[in-house]
Amino acid sequence: MSPLKTRTEGPILEVTLDRPKANAIDLLTSREMGDVFARFRDDPELRVAIITGGGEKFFCPGWDLKAAADGDTVDGDYGVGGFGGLQELRGMNKPVIAAVNGIACGGGLELALSADIILAADHATFALPEIRSGTVADAASVKLPKRIPYHIAMELLLTGRWFDAPEAHHWGLVNEVIPADQLMDRAWELARLLASGPPLVYAAIKEIVRDAEDSKFQDAMNRITKRQIASVDTLYASEDQLEGARAFSEKRDPVWKGR
Repeated sequence: MSPLKTRTEGPILEVTLDRPKANAIDLLTSREMGDVFARFRDDPELRVAIITGGGEKFFCPGWDLKAAADGDTVDGDYGVGGFGGLQELRGMNKPVIAAVNGIACGGGLELALSADIILAADHATFALPEIRSGTVADAASVKLPKRIPYHIAMELLLTGRWFDAPEAHHWGLVNEVIPADQLMDRAWELARLLASGPPLVYAAIKEIVRDAEDSKFQDAMNRITKRQIASVDTLYASEDQLEGARAFSEKRDPVWKGR
């Protein structure tokens, strides 16, 4: 039985990690998640994805330590997208929403950090407890100090302490804290809003953000204006590039074709 449940509604894909007992990820699950997100990335009919966890207690606690004890190695084959299928998936230029429905720790928090927008249920809790088991939260060590104040990120990495959804929101780690029974409704509401927008612009935004992360401002701007970023070049040559202005002048809603 697959540890993933998927459903689509028009251009929106919902992926639910539902693996007994706590939605932990082993190598096989990670590879399956990578395949699912790669298909989403490559399907022109799909525009937005939601990732959430099954049940009410766990979003994802990260690495399956039981599987590790049974032989899964920390440097094993996680699949095309790296651990959890998202954090190393190249060319993911579509919006991804994480709906954190419970505990998100270790690799589970790193999975949430791989999304573009993070919604948290009001009872969700977070931690990077790798320090306590003598290992490193590798992806979080790269990402977290860029997302929240450096000294807070270092405290969380070095102590492994737990923090709740309001604190995560305070530091800007999550976008919204939502009553648990309204979490998925809000995720779908936001996904529908994004799905109504221009997909080529989303692709350009995501690629620009990735490209600029370690670039000087002017170097990044030069690559944009000279159309050296693939998604920007595609956007500037597209029908959608003119559609917004046409729709405005014709006093109608734009129709985004993704081409």
